[in-house]
Amino acid sequence: MSIDPPEGPSGLTPEWLTAALHDAGHPEVAVSDVAVEAIGTGQTGCSFRVSVNFAEHTDLPSTFVAKLPADDPSVRQRVAGGYRAEVAFYDTVAATVHVPLPRCYVSTISEDGQAFVLLLEDLSPARQGDQIAGCSPDHARAGAVALAGLHGPRWCDPSWHDFTATALQAADAKQAIGLGDVARMAADLFLERLGGRMSQEDRVTLDAYPERTAPWLLARPERFSLLHGDYRLDNLMFAPDDASVIVVDWQTLSVGLPARDLAYFVSTSLPPDVRASHEHALVAAYHAALMAWGVRHYDLNECFADYRLGMLQAPLIATLGTAFSSTTERGDQMMLVMLERACAAIRELDTFALIDREKA
Repeated sequence: MSIDPPEGPSGLTPEWLTAALHDAGHPEVAVSDVAVEAIGTGQTGCSFRVSVNFAEHTDLPSTFVAKLPADDPSVRQRVAGGYRAEVAFYDTVAATVHVPLPRCYVSTISEDGQAFVLLLEDLSPARQGDQIAGCSPDHARAGAVALAGLHGPRWCDPSWHDFTATALQAADAKQAIGLGDVARMAADLFLERLGGRMSQEDRVTLDAYPERTAPWLLARPERFSLLHGDYRLDNLMFAPDDASVIVVDWQTLSVGLPARDLAYFVSTSLPPDVRASHEHALVAAYHAALMAWGVRHYDLNECFADYRLGMLQAPLIATLGTAFSSTTERGDQMMLVMLERACAAIRELDTFALIDREKA
């Protein structure tokens, strides 16, 4: 878009909204007044419900959700790549996949990537998943099937190798080693700050993951897709009848083994005993949905092996998220719960041994 992003929520004025909607293909629109209220508790950005009145009748909704960068300038600088990724997703990718999404009415970003806005469909009364509370196996199944709509339609599409709007990428050994070094730093920071609130067993597991990050990133290159990267309950919106799910927050895009998203989601959404009882069925539901989107020559056993391998996504994203985003008590509690669940899955599924065999 040609219009610049607003300077924070106060910049979401009737004049700015009118100009932005004109630029987005709605020249008939004139916003007469607007009310803005903060919603959500994002750590790398801020979201607001925007209620508008129009001077003339329009088919546009009267409420939107505006997503803006974090208030903290240091956070904006650190996660500018994520802002670019999310805007690029809505601009160039959303129409080519079949994952359920909010409609995007306006998207624009500054040249340095530190200011942006997404004017999205207001999904109310859908409710956000609760990462700390976890979810039911039925909700986990809905999330797994929805995820296949991201991966399946462009499974192993070679053009993903040219997609540059990714926040976490390791296209070669040098980049993988570099991300492994970042993982080591992030794990050390996490253990220093929050390790005292973890069990000894989980601390050992968390401390052991960075050394395996580089070979894990490079494993099984024959299977790839665009990854959401942070596919978890807080980034899913459930309809009031619980029959459907909509996926939000596309700042952590990467290209890699598709089951990394699935492993991250299942392992962090369910208590270990529930996950162990249902994970075969959840992987099977995801696999069946992939087949429905046209994926071939990928059997269920391979899918489950990829799911086991993909478990490192959870400690990677949790420690990086803690290292590079704003600190909140809920955020700390959320990461600790996610890691408790994920570390148990890594041990029970023998993920480290699987990675070590891939590396050998």
